[in-house]
Amino acid sequence: MEDEDRCGRRASCMSPSLPVVPVAKPVLGEEEAEAVRRVILSGWVTQGPEVAAFESEFAAFVGTAHACAVSNCTTALHLALMAVGVGAGDEVITVSHSFIATANAIRYCDGVPVFIDIEADGYNIDPSLIERAITSRTKAILCVHQLGMPCDLRPVVEIGKRLSIPVIEDAACATGSEILWDGNWEKIGRSHGDIACFSFHPRKVVTTGDGGMLTTANPEYDRKFRLWRQHGMSVTDAVRHGSRQVIFEDYDELGYNYRMTDLQAAVGRVQLRRLPELIAQRRRLAEQYRERLSTIPGLTLPIEPDWARSNWQSFCVRLPDAVDQRAVMQALLDQGISTRRGVMNIHLEGAYSGQSSHRVATSLKRSVAAQRQTIVLPLYAQMTDLDIVRVVEAVRSSLAEAASLPAAVQHDRDIALV
Repeated sequence: MEDEDRCGRRASCMSPSLPVVPVAKPVLGEEEAEAVRRVILSGWVTQGPEVAAFESEFAAFVGTAHACAVSNCTTALHLALMAVGVGAGDEVITVSHSFIATANAIRYCDGVPVFIDIEADGYNIDPSLIERAITSRTKAILCVHQLGMPCDLRPVVEIGKRLSIPVIEDAACATGSEILWDGNWEKIGRSHGDIACFSFHPRKVVTTGDGGMLTTANPEYDRKFRLWRQHGMSVTDAVRHGSRQVIFEDYDELGYNYRMTDLQAAVGRVQLRRLPELIAQRRRLAEQYRERLSTIPGLTLPIEPDWARSNWQSFCVRLPDAVDQRAVMQALLDQGISTRRGVMNIHLEGAYSGQSSHRVATSLKRSVAAQRQTIVLPLYAQMTDLDIVRVVEAVRSSLAEAASLPAAVQHDRDIALV
């Protein structure tokens, strides 16, 4: 009765004996702590030998010629767009259905994001819509491997090559994800497009606290990344400090402070060694989700195409049409299950309300529907089988509870901007 009084009449109020299941949790342990300790005691804590080693190991892991570490994925996207020549008034074809950084990076270059819709059966760019969005001002195509699931990259790359338009991959969530390419399984980032950009934020499968990486087969792009990430400095710290002669550096180009520290890189090197095991565990958990959630009527599960292997950075499910998203999420939270709403739509945010900030080239109905009707369930390597069962049963009961409530009325701006 005491619990009943404190919680009110909601039968779903979380039991105090049950721990909260977070939506994500990084895997960090003694190895990472020891790696940071080693760097601290070395005396070189900013961009230096650990960053260089991390870059080399990451390039080898994805199978590309060049990898350049930066402060985060947003800065990686900014440098990638600069490298392919995006400037004032240039258009970049991308999706609204992504984290806002995807489009923000275009605007950092004074470019214009051109939004097209996502595919009918997933959450990635629909390649069939790209060509109708191309104009004389199109400077690049920026596709996203959303939630760790590889997008249908081959037709995107073919369009780019045929029309001489660079293809940049926002692979923020896709470290370790794979795509079937010419009969071989290859890592995302193996220079399928022109440049791929990765994130090491704590919600990603590999984390350095924060951080990013650019991969490319183009040595000139790589040279530009390395110049721009450190203020446009003509000589690196490592070269200057290792020289037996005095060297004065030059700053002939505008650059940025987009460096990664050796502290972060040391953590990243340990994380990269863990990655195959982490992905194997996440794939096992995702399969459990698929098996157990398949018994819930009306719930649509994510599709992994035959040509893709996701790292399952996130597990996103689509709710039945008549069920209110917020009500389901609240009912889950009351049971100690953290979730996130479906991926945002950039064109619906206030920062993109002005007509000059972007261009909508196709209907975005699928994108808007995905944001309204999907939720991201907890998924992290430390989850147990019992955690999966608990989440699934909570989803089952929350759907039943939410189905009895009236559907929430969506904001008029959503309808106006579709």
